[in-house]
Amino acid sequence: MTANLTSQDIAPGSWTPKRDRAKTVQTIVKIITGSFAAISIFTTIGILLTLIFETFAFFQEIPITQFLTDTRWTPLFSSKQFGIFVLISATVMIAVLSVAVALPLGLLSAICLSEYASPQVRRVLKPVLEILAGVPTVVYGYFALLTVTPFLQLFIPNLQGFNALSAGLVLGVMITPLVASLSEDALHAVPRALKDGAYALGATKRETVVSVVLPAALSGIVSSLILAVSRAVGETMIVTLAAGANPTLGFNPFVPVMTMTAFIVQITAGDAPHGTTAYKTLFAVGMTLFLMTFALNVFSFWFVRRFREKYD
Repeated sequence: MTANLTSQDIAPGSWTPKRDRAKTVQTIVKIITGSFAAISIFTTIGILLTLIFETFAFFQEIPITQFLTDTRWTPLFSSKQFGIFVLISATVMIAVLSVAVALPLGLLSAICLSEYASPQVRRVLKPVLEILAGVPTVVYGYFALLTVTPFLQLFIPNLQGFNALSAGLVLGVMITPLVASLSEDALHAVPRALKDGAYALGATKRETVVSVVLPAALSGIVSSLILAVSRAVGETMIVTLAAGANPTLGFNPFVPVMTMTAFIVQITAGDAPHGTTAYKTLFAVGMTLFLMTFALNVFSFWFVRRFREKYD
């Protein structure tokens, strides 16, 4: 025969040890997770402080006006010039070329996966598309140098062996999965009620996608694009192997160029003695690269907050 216990039969402090153990476990979990979060924050702060101090030391030797106005970049030669826009122009040109490839490929792939592909096809195509993101960048670099460049030279005779065009095209293919995956998530998050309303008004599938789905997912699409641009600006191996190492001011994609990341690779390879002015350019270029990507991220956050659609 079982006894029926009531709240009066339970001692007032009988559950206190269990509650104390639960609070102790929660405190330990909070400390562990907070510690890991703090490590990432302090690491970022340490990197930023290193860039700031070393860049400040660089500008004590080289005037910032020279850094911003010189038209040549020759820190490793006897006639030293430090025109950062030589490297910026190459970086921006290759990033623009990559976006010109990744935006149509990625966005159209996302529309296909989200709006036209059946669930079975989507389960197959999306992992296949994301395989491109797992290919090592050094493989992309040699592919651009040994396959894409010779192919392009069949149609562009004056295209040199190292050039920005092939680097930009292959880099665009590399960041396509990033644009496609994030854009597809943004399109998939559009409420079904908006699409049904468009169909009820007599809109076709194409009209619904163009006039309803894309505007509703615009903030997510732009965020994916800006993230892809940041990835393209910071890419190293593809531009180092395919674009060459010729610091040339201008926007000619048919000639060798040097991006900021390619120069960082050159310096870290030991071409400049430690502590010299040429070595300190490593941190000045790194700070410039950081400011560019930081500006892109700030714009992305602003754009998302400004144009994000909220639905009940």
